[in-house]
Amino acid sequence: MARAAFTPEPSFDHAEQAPQPAEPSFDVLRWHDEPWTAQLALDLLPENNGPRVEVLRGGVVVTPGGSIDRRVAQRELAYLLKRAARRAELWLYHEVNVVSGDDLFIPDIVVLDVPGGGRTAMDIGPAVLLGEIVSPGNRRKDIIDRPREYAAAGVPFFLRVDLRNRVPTIALFELVEGEYRPVAAAAAGTRFVMREPFEFSIDPADLLGEEAPPEDPDTEG
Repeated sequence: MARAAFTPEPSFDHAEQAPQPAEPSFDVLRWHDEPWTAQLALDLLPENNGPRVEVLRGGVVVTPGGSIDRRVAQRELAYLLKRAARRAELWLYHEVNVVSGDDLFIPDIVVLDVPGGGRTAMDIGPAVLLGEIVSPGNRRKDIIDRPREYAAAGVPFFLRVDLRNRVPTIALFELVEGEYRPVAAAAAGTRFVMREPFEFSIDPADLLGEEAPPEDPDTEG
């Protein structure tokens, strides 16, 4: 999944007052040339059901919507995990705003030890597990960068789902001495079983549950 960071292009004289939008608007990305923070993004940018808008190290990062496989896997995993998490008195959400200092993350899976209902964003402190579904265009972010950032924030568990070649794999990592170490993993056709932070098992193949349509030779090339 490709990602693009906005580079501000102010169209006003710096000696003049920067335009202030009457309500949250993405137009602010054109003139705000100071470092971004999570709170600024929550205050100035509108809520949306499209691309993810995150803040990392002072910059705004916009990630387009994912593939159909990715959306299907996320929906199915969130549904199954949510039921298992509630049995352990934990709360599961997907694609919610998670604030870590000045950074703003929107993980695919968020498990908290407190309910988040009624809130626009949650502090990363109550996060018990954060999960990412690896995007083809963002493999480094999902496999290296994001878990490193979650580990630095002290999130106890990290869950990674990879759909490469439509053969789903799931891996669970636990934070040990500041780094994530694998504790459970499985590929399609076998059983993924985890005991912490709550009990859950699944054949990763069930995350897709449908065959890809055959390629149309008339559309090749």
